[in-house]
Order: sequence, then structure tokens, then C-alpha cells
Amino acid sequence: MDSKNERARDIEMSFIDKGKGNPIVLIHGFAGSKDYWEKIIPQLASEHRVIALDLPGHGESGMRKDRYSIEDMASTIKDLLEQLGLDQVTMFGHSLGGYITLAFAELYPQYLKGFSLVHSTANPDSEDAKEAREINAKKVQEDGTEQFIEGLSRKLFSPENIEANSSEIEETVKIGMNTTVEGLVSALMAMKNRPDRNHVLEDSKLPVLLVAGEKDQIIPAEKTFTVSRQNIGEKVIQNAGHMSMYEQPEELVKVMKDFLAKI
Repeated sequence: MDSKNERARDIEMSFIDKGKGNPIVLIHGFAGSKDYWEKIIPQLASEHRVIALDLPGHGESGMRKDRYSIEDMASTIKDLLEQLGLDQVTMFGHSLGGYITLAFAELYPQYLKGFSLVHSTANPDSEDAKEAREINAKKVQEDGTEQFIEGLSRKLFSPENIEANSSEIEETVKIGMNTTVEGLVSALMAMKNRPDRNHVLEDSKLPVLLVAGEKDQIIPAEKTFTVSRQNIGEKVIQNAGHMSMYEQPEELVKVMKDFLAKI
């Protein structure tokens, strides 16, 4: 898909801008890009204006400094929305993108009509997970990205879907290899240092959608469905791991459209 570029907080942000109607923003996960959403953008763009962006150091977006916190990335997205003249959007964040979406909902709720965490969590990293982030950052800096990205990509999919999604796994490797070493390390440290944001789910009056994969090895459903309130919808995508946009795109689109229709 054709992409555009816009300066936001002094960096070049690359994004896809398709369709017309109420705007939605898609934020990809760690070592991903706007291309993660390629299978579902056309269906969403039939009814909505869809903005799918590349995070700093990912895809075709640049980096202004060595380290970006989750809050820095939320602020950069706010600046991009302002550049595009968008006053209110519905935001969908996948994995790392969900952490950014929660920070955005906390810092800039006036820009949101609603938001969704897709295979993500409001919980902070456990101590073991924080240690793993440090180990992986060191590994990427010392050995480069290829082996790390290949190992990560297989874990993103349900074990039962590895063979059926072999071409999609190859695609995620290709996308991941476009992430710079600096982008990977920055994102790893941002995830490690992010705070508990369950209070955002507990306090927000906005419509919220939590989406989990039945067979997600990265963030199981119980870590997604951490807060239960009347304004929070919960959906489990059957036969999907961490990548329902590849594993079950039609079902994910249906869930997203159902949510959007209620806002």
C-alpha cells in the first residue's frame, strides 16, 4: 500500500491513509510496521478513514533520539494527528501498540472517541519479563537482528497455525528486519519500563474493546481481560495466537466493526 510521510516531534513518521469517514488509528506491535494491518485495512477503509502508522525506528519511520518511552511514542502520535487535522479518533493498539494506546488514553483522552487493546495488556512487565527485555536488547546489539526476529516471529502465531501461516510468518520476519537495532532496543526498554495502567481501564468513561487470541503465547486472555466494566467489551478470537490480523483477519474485522458501530 502507498504510504505517506509527515514530520511529528522532529521525526519523519510513515503512515498509510486510506478511506473516508470517522477516523481510526492502527498502531502495530513490537518489531512490526503499518504493514501488519495490510489484510484488514481495505475492509475497514470501506467505512472509515484508516491511519496505520510506523512507530519510531520501525518500518519507514525515523528516530530522533536513542530512547523513546511509551509516553514519548504516544506524544509523537498526538503530534501526527494534529498535523493531519484529526480532532478525535478511535485507536486500536496491537501488543506494544496497546501499551501506547493506554498511555495515549491517559495523557490525551480528549483526542479519543474510544480505544482498543488487541493482544495487549494494561499490566506492567513482571521482573522475569524485565530481565528478558535486557537480555534481548543485549543480544540484538551484539548479534544483530536476524536471528532474534526469526525466533520472535514464530512465537507470535498459534502453534497449530505455524504450517498454515508459513507465508505470513515469512512476512512478519521481512517486516521485522526493517526495524533498526536502535528501534528494537528502544522499544524493548520502553516496554520494560512501562507502568501498570489498569487504572486507565478502571477510570476511563470511553468505549473500550479488549481483544485476545484463544491461543496467544505472548499475552494470554487473562492478562488482557484485567478490568471488567460496563463500558469495556471483551472478545476472544478463536484459533488465533498473537496475530489475529494474519491468522483470523475476517473475524478481527468483524469484531472491530461491531465495536465501531456502537461508538
